[in-house]
Amino acid sequence: MGSPVKGESIPADDARSALAPGIDEVRDAAARIRPYAHLTPVLTSAAIDGISGASVYFKCENFQKVGAFKFRGAVNAIFSLSGDAVARGVATHSSGNHAAAVSLAASLRNAASTVVMPENANATKRAAVEGYGGKVVLCEPSQKSREETLAGILAESGATFIPPYDDYRVIAGQGTAALELLEHAPDLDAILAPVGGGGLLAGTALAASGLSPGTRIFGAEPRAADDAYRSLRAGRIQSLNSTNTIADGLRTNVGKLTFPIILEHVEDILCVTESEIIAAMRLVWERMKIVIEPSAAVPVAALLRSPDLFTGKQVGVILSGGNVDLATLPWERKS
Repeated sequence: MGSPVKGESIPADDARSALAPGIDEVRDAAARIRPYAHLTPVLTSAAIDGISGASVYFKCENFQKVGAFKFRGAVNAIFSLSGDAVARGVATHSSGNHAAAVSLAASLRNAASTVVMPENANATKRAAVEGYGGKVVLCEPSQKSREETLAGILAESGATFIPPYDDYRVIAGQGTAALELLEHAPDLDAILAPVGGGGLLAGTALAASGLSPGTRIFGAEPRAADDAYRSLRAGRIQSLNSTNTIADGLRTNVGKLTFPIILEHVEDILCVTESEIIAAMRLVWERMKIVIEPSAAVPVAALLRSPDLFTGKQVGVILSGGNVDLATLPWERKS
């Protein structure tokens, strides 16, 4: 890849000195992860086509290992490491899908993994990390505590930090989902992907720009966490003012490495409301009979609220994951 393959992730401040990945790096990532990641299905729905007015192709990363696209980037990053780096292990901080992805990918490379998680993290997610072989270190539920705890682990162990999105190896790995989608449906007019930190959207943009430059790329974001929307319009990264969204996987500020790729290749960021996210999630459950999480429903909601952009078009939608707490479904009323 364009980024160095060594025991450290690329610091955000070194973004200008590192070479951003392109279609060749996405193809390299696809070859690297092929023995380990699922080739997830691309599904269609006559019902949703009728509602949206578009011909929609859903790339179902809810069927990926660990239940989310995050596994792709984790595998590419960890299997890019040198033997010496693997011997020192890997570490990250996460309370979501990235935590499980790093733990499983590390176990496949026979590398030790440590995941810093907030003490209020979901018990099921903690158990998943441990089940994949990761060591969980708990910290106070704040970003500062996560980062300080992880810094101590990295200093003591020499482990490699595997960032959730702001790393070129991770970005290229996430781009393999769109690569597969375009190989299945090569004539797409547009692709929609959710955006939080931007790893999936940046990777999608790189894959499409190299393989199908006429395909328009759109990000989809909760209006309650609209930093990418504002950043694209300002031409520079804007702070995340709120994280009050049901789409918990998108409660992250767009990254210093992902944003320049998004700025160059993504046509627009489409924002949706909380009620639109919930309605889209329920629609996919009911009509397609598959489980998706709220973050995955965000691009579906954006498709449905933008008929002026997508009616009569062939549209790809990346369903980013399917990890849901079945005890607290968003459309069930509290008693």
